[in-house]
Amino acid sequence: MSTTLQPAPSTATELPPVAPPRGSLTWRTVRDALPASLRKLDPRRMWRVPVMFVVEVGAALTTVLAVVDPSVFAWVIAVWLWITVLFATLAEAVAESRGRAQASSLRATQRTTTARKVQGTADQLAYGSGLASLPTVEVASSQLHVGDLVVVTAGETIPGDGDVVEGVASVDESAITGESAPVIRESGGDRTAVTGGTTVLSDQIVVRITAEPGRTFVDRMIALVEGSERQKTPNEIALNVLLASLTIIFLLAVATLQPMAVYSHARQSLVVLVALLVCLIPTTIGALLSAIGIAGMDRLVQRNVLAMSGRAVEAAGDVDVLLLDKTGTITYGNRRASELLPAPGVEAGHLAEAAQLSSLADETPEGRSIVDLTQTAYGRPVLTDDALAGATLVPFSAATRMSGVDLPGRPDDGGAPQARRVRKGAASVVHQWVRSTGGEPTGGTAGHPAGHPLVGQAVDADVESVSAQGGTPLVVAEQIGDAPARLLGVVHLKDVVKEGLVERFAELRAMGIRTVMVTGDNKVTARVIADEAGVDDVLAEATPEDKLALIRREQKGGKLVAMAGDGTNDAPALAQADVGVAMSTGTTAAKEAGNMVDLDSDPTKLIEIVGIGKQLLITRGALTTFSIANDVAKYFAIIPAMFVLAFPQLHVLNVMHLHSPQSAITSAIVFNALVIVALIPLALRGVRYRAVSAVALLRRNLWIYGLGGLVAPFVGIKLIDLVVSLVPGLR
Repeated sequence: MSTTLQPAPSTATELPPVAPPRGSLTWRTVRDALPASLRKLDPRRMWRVPVMFVVEVGAALTTVLAVVDPSVFAWVIAVWLWITVLFATLAEAVAESRGRAQASSLRATQRTTTARKVQGTADQLAYGSGLASLPTVEVASSQLHVGDLVVVTAGETIPGDGDVVEGVASVDESAITGESAPVIRESGGDRTAVTGGTTVLSDQIVVRITAEPGRTFVDRMIALVEGSERQKTPNEIALNVLLASLTIIFLLAVATLQPMAVYSHARQSLVVLVALLVCLIPTTIGALLSAIGIAGMDRLVQRNVLAMSGRAVEAAGDVDVLLLDKTGTITYGNRRASELLPAPGVEAGHLAEAAQLSSLADETPEGRSIVDLTQTAYGRPVLTDDALAGATLVPFSAATRMSGVDLPGRPDDGGAPQARRVRKGAASVVHQWVRSTGGEPTGGTAGHPAGHPLVGQAVDADVESVSAQGGTPLVVAEQIGDAPARLLGVVHLKDVVKEGLVERFAELRAMGIRTVMVTGDNKVTARVIADEAGVDDVLAEATPEDKLALIRREQKGGKLVAMAGDGTNDAPALAQADVGVAMSTGTTAAKEAGNMVDLDSDPTKLIEIVGIGKQLLITRGALTTFSIANDVAKYFAIIPAMFVLAFPQLHVLNVMHLHSPQSAITSAIVFNALVIVALIPLALRGVRYRAVSAVALLRRNLWIYGLGGLVAPFVGIKLIDLVVSLVPGLR
């Protein structure tokens, strides 16, 4: 068997910037969404959006008026009012269609499969061993119920959501997560949950079903990505109330305007009054509001995060405190070799060679990282079978806490071969091994070159220094022939902070978000890692009760808290947190407690989720600002047009120098419709998010979307007027 070693694969998690996928509006997208947008014109559905319901009623009224008293002006206004309503429903339909393709692929995993249901008495079916040996009966997966036990072997599809209660297996979850690498699922830990529709690749497991047919995890995903279960969020409801209130106010204003117009001998037609009302009410944000919310959840789905409600997405945007596990989130899952500390009189190259040899039989991630370090930082070659001919590998075990290799020998100065034994492990066990060979590791000169009487003390000092820094020291020693073993130096294992996290934490700090690292390590180790990563605070030696108490304490202070977890012991804290992100690989209890599930089981994604939530809120606020601002230009277009004949002095308000009253009103209505479709891509893509303070963000929105919303209509309406004025009947 070859023992050739390759460098350990990098496990760095790249953290892409929080920027949404591009949301272009193509003809194909519009074509696919058009039937759904036409169905949404049903008044029984439209009344839920008061602003657009008023526009639809106005469109119907102007259509009737155009039939009763036909004119080019009346028909143009009627047609463009219907187009305005259609563009509003189109925005929502396009947003929903983006999730439909993913829902179709998920639905493909829901084929009915045959399940081998375990039969037996209640005592036999209780948790324990030997479940796979009980008799089974084949049933359709649609006939399984909560609590049923099924046996799944290599090559078979898991028939429903459940927990592994016996066995361990490699599972292909690519149909659900899109990740091609298989995952391990086993009983008795935090990686017991399995999803229906995934495939077992090896071995055999017994699964206890935890969801009824039609209510599985995939069913919930399909319903959510299709928008059929999307409930309006509190902020969205509040904005809808505001828009409805403004609509009622402007409706009353327009209704009372006619008596004043009659009194002034400037009676207005109902078509003009309807046009005025539509231009006054905030139609732009009313048309895009639903699409913004759907697109926000869709951005999470594209990152393989399932939000159980829009409320959770919004809460992520308002988070004040982030609780992050140290291991696997801030640092890599295992400690890595970072440096070699040679003993006095020992060359660094010699220590690197011994560390590499003694780690050949250490299959732990730490052991592989030592081999990787010796190859990359010290230039040690990859060892081949020939170089290790006759060698006896001593594998690492939790019992011995040591690994090594026994080499058959090499020529000494006289040419006679001498056996060589190399060991690496915890300081105490390596010291014990050195003593067993007749050496004295803690002091003296036994086995060491002359002139270096304090080698043992120097190694001990390095061990203490590494420990004080929060690292793990491993001591390397060797024995040549029958001579006493000697210490060669120390390997420094440390928690390595993931690349890019320092910058990301700085961004969060700029947003006013406080980060808290949660770890079971002692306070000294925790503080070292926290300082290196740039985390604001630390909860060391944390228990589940400590996490829950911290979240409640922050919430009592008016803070919103987000955290990620995967184990049953995380369930209370996930349920208490305002944003609880459960890992898909975790237990059923954790997934039920959280309000989001990360299908990639990447805890660092919590940072991206916060960014997506903030982007949703920013997009909604920016487009609301734009919508209200661009109404100002419409006032300058329509009000002078309505009364300029009765009051010629109002001509000074015609700052855009529009051609005629009819062309002015028509241009305002056309712009009102076109601006909706122009903003659909921005609503789907989202306003670009930057980690800045709330004051800077408000200033940016006012300059870009406030000033932009004020200027754009003046330009747009004027350009449209130049075209409209060429149409007979609108001059």
